[in-house]
Amino acid sequence: MAANRCPNSSCEYFNRPLPNHAKVCPLCGTALGDMISAPVQPNPPLPATPNVVAYPQVQYQTPPSTQLNQMPVEQTNYQPRPPYAQQVLPSPPSRVQPVLKLVHTTGREFYLRGENGCIGRRSQIQGTVPEIDLVGIPDEGIVSRTHARVHWDWNQNTYMILDDHSRNGTYINGNLLSPGVNYRLSHGDSLQLGQDGLVRFTVVVA
Repeated sequence: MAANRCPNSSCEYFNRPLPNHAKVCPLCGTALGDMISAPVQPNPPLPATPNVVAYPQVQYQTPPSTQLNQMPVEQTNYQPRPPYAQQVLPSPPSRVQPVLKLVHTTGREFYLRGENGCIGRRSQIQGTVPEIDLVGIPDEGIVSRTHARVHWDWNQNTYMILDDHSRNGTYINGNLLSPGVNYRLSHGDSLQLGQDGLVRFTVVVA
């Protein structure tokens, strides 16, 4: 709204608001006919709005696989394999130990039961019985209680005989054996216990 103001520039009330009903300036007496409009206070400025830059939208396209350092997949015709059939290998033939038989000149037969044993005569005093007991044959006194030992040798696939330091010795095909040494005992050999050929056997390996 308009207000009374003193128009005299040399007056202390120059351009100062005066009462609306005043006709003259109370200080200098200048008529207040000329009305000076009160300055209009501008509205406070609005807070500055940050500038927003709108970037154009870019449409991205997925490059082909070859541009992504990917190797092309080679198409192959896969042929499924038939199910694996486990091959059953035949088991090795079981090793069978042949039977050792000593046939006395009287026709009496003596067998070795097992892989090893002793040839001799039983002892009533010691209570021992050899695997091949020659008690009852003629001239059995020539045979020692533990005259010789025989065993099956799997490595050489043969029977072996060892004179067990007998009193009268052991012979194969007429040859005297050294005590404590193993000798081969083959099918058809002539085995003699003691001298003079009183106790003789034919070796049968079957």
